[in-house]
Amino acid sequence: MRRHSVITCVMVLLFTLLAGAFTVRPADAWERPVRADDGARVVAEQDVGPRELDLTIESPALGTTARVRLLTPDGWSPGRHAWPVLWLLHGCCGDYTEWTTYTDVAQLPALRQVLVVMPEAGATGWYSDWWNYGKGGAPRWETFHLGEVRQILERGYGAGDRRVAAGLSMGGFGALSYAARHPGLFRGVASYSGTVHPLLQVPGGFGPDWFLDLDRRWGADPYAIWGDPVEQRAVWAAHDPTVRAGSLRGLPVFLSCGDGRAGPYDPPGTTDPDEAYFDQQNRALAARLRALGSPAVTDFYGPGQHAWRYWQRELRRSLPMLLAALYA
Repeated sequence: MRRHSVITCVMVLLFTLLAGAFTVRPADAWERPVRADDGARVVAEQDVGPRELDLTIESPALGTTARVRLLTPDGWSPGRHAWPVLWLLHGCCGDYTEWTTYTDVAQLPALRQVLVVMPEAGATGWYSDWWNYGKGGAPRWETFHLGEVRQILERGYGAGDRRVAAGLSMGGFGALSYAARHPGLFRGVASYSGTVHPLLQVPGGFGPDWFLDLDRRWGADPYAIWGDPVEQRAVWAAHDPTVRAGSLRGLPVFLSCGDGRAGPYDPPGTTDPDEAYFDQQNRALAARLRALGSPAVTDFYGPGQHAWRYWQRELRRSLPMLLAALYA
């Protein structure tokens, strides 16, 4: 009976500790009443793993709540230090949990002194304040990220003003579009299999219609985001990183992509037309940057499809450049 009692006590203690580790704390449970300029605020915190903290933010820009996952540095405490920041952006049809779910980003020693910010961006939000047929309004993902989230993190969660950004697919687009649209906000940027030239039209039916079809498949009104690619071409161009490459001049840029053929992480004999299209987009952006006298670091690795094992590898390959830019 004594042995069983000891085991029972140990189990109760373990369950208690685990429950505490994953407790959701309401916004009034801590002394960080920080708000963004427009009133956006954190309404809940949740510890979801070692060094992983989820924030739920009530966002006027979105007209609803959205979450942000933080991977905190060693010795982190809010307000004690202005930490360098890596914005790590998810791709289409995913969410803010994907980088920690599908990669080993939480175990990378190189990021133990960096605050990693992984925000929700909508399945097909396109890191944009939506055009909404000229009316504007929610969702305003760009405002949510670069206004509300940034201000909240800098005012209450120890984020400093040294920032780099990286992302996969739609997130690669987001990282480059944000850097181009807000010169000086980021010190370096990386894109993995990124959709970096939405206006590129190539043989085989790939072009702006590809984006419209993707949005439609995921239940979004494709014309609400940037409008019609012909009639609202100026709106598309304003978000297209290749069209806006001049704003990236002088910025450290890392571009990587496969060419759609089966690579080491793919089923033999398969092809991925979408990745092949992204490869052409990335090569177009790389050529544009070279022409501007600001060549990107590129890893156009040939055989490889649209898959997480490549993006985990490419994050590692890009980190030396990103960290050098972060600490320059």
